Amino acid sequence: MDKEEFKNLLKKAKLTKSSFSRLLGLKYQSVNTWGNNSRGIPYWVKSWLHLYILNMEYENLKTVLKNSNICDKLNKKK
Repeated sequence: MDKEEFKNLLKKAKLTKSSFSRLLGLKYQSVNTWGNNSRGIPYWVKSWLHLYILNMEYENLKTVLKNSNICDKLNKKK
């Protein structure tokens, strides 16, 4: 993953480098230097961000379904 993809995934996850580093217990200075010069981005970051984004989408869907009472309506039809 390159620096631009990292920035795009952070944006999609609605995270800043600062919030990402706090969430994971990493030093901001370390995260901030990822992708600079010869400092690569750790291999696990891409999959972690993808899973974080999927989880956010899942949580949003759960909230929408809960608020719509669609599950209650489906249970009544049984």
